[in-house]
Amino acid sequence: MTVTLDPKKTALVIIDLQKGIVGLEGKPHSSEEVVKNNIEIAQLMREKGGFVVLVHVDFHDGQDALKPITDHHSQAASRPKEWADFVPELGPMEGDLVVTKRQWGAFFGTDLDLQLRRRGIDTIILTGIATNIGVETTAREAFQYNYQQIFVEDAMTGLNEVEHHHTVQYIFPKIGRVRKTEDIINDLKTL
Repeated sequence: MTVTLDPKKTALVIIDLQKGIVGLEGKPHSSEEVVKNNIEIAQLMREKGGFVVLVHVDFHDGQDALKPITDHHSQAASRPKEWADFVPELGPMEGDLVVTKRQWGAFFGTDLDLQLRRRGIDTIILTGIATNIGVETTAREAFQYNYQQIFVEDAMTGLNEVEHHHTVQYIFPKIGRVRKTEDIINDLKTL
């Protein structure tokens, strides 16, 4: 499907492709496939003058982590030192922006919106892990900030297929456009 991007007004925002999360088993796409697709898109975005944003989740001392009472409690196990490090093949490269978030979404409590607006960016290509957690939360925040969004379905994955497909089929089409890596690559190559 045609996308028609303007790289000067577009940012690739990659969510949580860090060692501690990429190591989880993704569904329906493997983490390896997601990383490969993100590298391909990021390289072309950089070549065409687009802006690449690498977002990772990390904590200062654990006291800054969210601690709501929920029915599904995920224990924050002790994390290895390199847990929050980006997969090295991805970057960051010179000119990339690194955003550290302390919750699911990349906008709340960060300067992401400020950095995008100061560069005149109005369109976000959104990718990463997990589709229905960090990616979806960031997408909902971006929608409320009125960004145009393109969700690259095979450059993201969930922790299970049901959650991934629900977000891709029912949430993303209401707040942006869903495409494949091939669509983004083909569009960027024509510029």
